[in-house]
Amino acid sequence: MDWLATAAGAGIILFVLRDMFHTIWHPSGRGALSRRVIEAVWRGSRRLKRRSRQSSVVGPVALLTVVLTWTATIVAGWTLVYWPHMSEGYSFGSTLDPVQRGDVLDSLYLSLVTVTTLGYGDIVPQAPWLRLASPAQALIGFALLTAAVSWVLQVYPALARRRALAIRLALLQRAEAARELPASDSSSASTLLQSLAGEVVQVRVDLTQYSETYFFREADATSSLPARLHYACELAEAGQESTRTDLRLAATVLAEAVDDYAHLLRQQFRLVGEDAAEVLQSYAGDHGYPAS
Repeated sequence: MDWLATAAGAGIILFVLRDMFHTIWHPSGRGALSRRVIEAVWRGSRRLKRRSRQSSVVGPVALLTVVLTWTATIVAGWTLVYWPHMSEGYSFGSTLDPVQRGDVLDSLYLSLVTVTTLGYGDIVPQAPWLRLASPAQALIGFALLTAAVSWVLQVYPALARRRALAIRLALLQRAEAARELPASDSSSASTLLQSLAGEVVQVRVDLTQYSETYFFREADATSSLPARLHYACELAEAGQESTRTDLRLAATVLAEAVDDYAHLLRQQFRLVGEDAAEVLQSYAGDHGYPAS
């Protein structure tokens, strides 16, 4: 039974490490645990507040909750590894009262101080394999800290690109660019649509690799892609009415890019809609913005 508990703890640790790898470093990967935690925070925030008032801190809170969940699960896993061997496999410092010893609490304490790399030295492993296990947990604790920092450094540039596209679409909408496109005889119009298509493709790649960015909601509708992406469809439709071949081609490319993004939303986030326009309406509604 002792080794069964140790094996169960090792299994929990491997599960968390696998989840971290698929969430942060695996291209197009999604960790099962992290995804469930983020979705639970997202659903919980929507129940606490109306969608139109949903807080913009949901995304950061979700990331923090995932990191805390990883940490707690790793600590629990190593506690199970240490617990069956605490009485015989460790020596205790002279300052510790033998009467107050408890294998479970001591195991939890040792797991906490080791994963945080504090290493007080009041509980020292004696068995050879335990002397190797403790440094391994310290390395995992350092890897967890590194993973959390790496995750933030990866996610926020992707969010910045998404916000930049949303603001650009908002500015074009204010300038009523869709009304001017069909009559435009300048090559700059096709260049505009081509650059927009490239930016849509970029945010589509970002969403594929960092799916957690979906659950970040902007406080300002101007910088919210769910609230603004519909205008890319309007620009594409307007460009396809032009008599210029290059402009129609650029508009078609933009329309295909938006359709591809909508397909990803439908497939990966279970948004409903028969076509891209309906999916984008669901996208906006899911983030608390009225459908356009």
